[in-house]
Amino acid sequence: MDPIILASGSLRRQEYFRLLNLPYNIMPAQIDEDYEEGALPQKVAENMAVRKVNKILELLKGKTPPWICGADTITGVDGKIFGKPKDREDAHRMLSKIHGRSHEVITAVALFNGKDRTMDCRSVVSIVTFARLTELEIEWYLNTGEWQGVAGGYKIQGLAGCYISSIKGSYSSIVGLPIREFYVMLRENGYPYGEL
Repeated sequence: MDPIILASGSLRRQEYFRLLNLPYNIMPAQIDEDYEEGALPQKVAENMAVRKVNKILELLKGKTPPWICGADTITGVDGKIFGKPKDREDAHRMLSKIHGRSHEVITAVALFNGKDRTMDCRSVVSIVTFARLTELEIEWYLNTGEWQGVAGGYKIQGLAGCYISSIKGSYSSIVGLPIREFYVMLRENGYPYGEL
């Protein structure tokens, strides 16, 4: 199997690639993560994933690798986007808004096939329900530092799992890569995965 360039520095996505036993090279795509005010969270996630792939193509200056994968995860609360918190205060604002209720977590995956020069992008929307938290619980979680660098200000696979009362959808997508949908993408785009 050809190696896939993973346009992400996310340790979670790398773990999933290793779990799937996929050959890959890491090439994080540094893109401007600005988006239009009022844009739909799902469209923003898809746009970011595609932009990450396009950034790698731009950096390779005309050399076309066989495969590139870009992904982006965002949290949607009442139609508003909660990206990565800027600081502790921003993380506090996010956690204060999402506890005691449900919100969306959207992960978009873009897959570029260099042989056919085609791009496929899909997204998965999952629903996460948080228990109601006290101010002390929020402060305790913020003290762990887990909120840094993650959409919505929490890691479901970490200590924030103590606060999650239910999820509807794909757990792996909430973590950062929807394994089932990614597998289907690989198969439908001609990547020889899952074959004898």
